[in-house]
Amino acid sequence: MPQSNIILTGFMGTGKTTLGRLLAKRIGYEFIDSDALIEAQTGKTITELFQIQGEAAFRKLESELVEDLAQKKGLVIATGGGLVLNPKNVAALSNTGQIICLTASPEEILTRVAKAPNVRPLLQEEDPQAKIIELLHHRESVYQQFPQLSTSELSPDKLVDEILNLTNKFRLKD
Repeated sequence: MPQSNIILTGFMGTGKTTLGRLLAKRIGYEFIDSDALIEAQTGKTITELFQIQGEAAFRKLESELVEDLAQKKGLVIATGGGLVLNPKNVAALSNTGQIICLTASPEEILTRVAKAPNVRPLLQEEDPQAKIIELLHHRESVYQQFPQLSTSELSPDKLVDEILNLTNKFRLKD
């Protein structure tokens, strides 16, 4: 019987998807990327959803997805960076497993997302680093409610070890 879920949250570019895939493979869980799943379900990119329907409609899609995922076990879930801004999403996910917040410096985040093939909708700004700093400041109190893990210093394999150490301390019992 699969154990509780492991949920990776944090700002864009902190390694949620990369580490989530590695973690799921290592422990034999299914990997879910909430943004990729929303894109698959809607047939639109996150950028298109923001442009066409707006952020509020996208956040509603996230919440509907969380309701579904909260019914399942044996998942490693990489959330979109803003998904945990909704307390109902946090409550639903917390009931299914441990939420861990991945962190990185604003400079590191900008370097990582600049390599991505698609421009992040929230960073389509004249000064994306200033926007990153602004958003991190805005989300800081939400992110700080979870155990923190900086992804700047360690290799992906070592980071997966650290995630497992954190989850073993907090893992829910079945």
